[in-house]
Amino acid sequence: MASVVIVEDDPSIRTALQHALEEQGHAVATSANGLGALDLVVRTEPDAVLLDLGLPDIDGLKVLAMLRGVSTVPVIVITARDDDPTIVAALDAGADDYVVKPFGVDHVAARIRAVLRRGTSAGEDPVIRVGELSIDPRARRVTLAGAEVDLTRKEFDLLFALASRRGEVVSKRTLLAEVWQQAYGGGDRTVDVHLSWLRRKLGETAAEPRYLHTVRGVGIRCAEPDDD
Repeated sequence: MASVVIVEDDPSIRTALQHALEEQGHAVATSANGLGALDLVVRTEPDAVLLDLGLPDIDGLKVLAMLRGVSTVPVIVITARDDDPTIVAALDAGADDYVVKPFGVDHVAARIRAVLRRGTSAGEDPVIRVGELSIDPRARRVTLAGAEVDLTRKEFDLLFALASRRGEVVSKRTLLAEVWQQAYGGGDRTVDVHLSWLRRKLGETAAEPRYLHTVRGVGIRCAEPDDD
């Protein structure tokens, strides 16, 4: 399991999250403020950081920026701020994902697994494989059954965002923020149109999906054809 640093000033949330993640086998260290978090991350080099934005000493976005100056550790923002400018600002500042309070521990644990799958060291193979579909983020190259698939920049980014969370349902709001850095509100059509183009290039349709499955009212899930 992973080593996780929790940065949260609310002791009840911090303790509950720590105990729940430890029960799932994670090694957990905690900090109640930004300066302590920076020191903890540098000293322990964790696999992932859960970062609250409402800290007592330094704003969480500033902590995130400082973390990015010293570490590439995956950071999941956990916050009560659910406004789109804050979410976009966090992603632009280097957050790998975000979770809005209140949240379930299983949901947070799934996000941790997702960012760890997406994060690969220099010595590891960065290519994501889902069935016969291969996505190489370094070369920005996609192949299906060995044949290259010609994608636009946004189509590639959309596919990567979904494939890197293989098996998980990703909301359109998350896709809008990550792929388009776009505030949510009337933007579902943007995702739908690009998803339609992407499906066509992968040889599937919404009615007969192979890799990209719509979960009505929730989001999109990327899975192997045999997984569904």
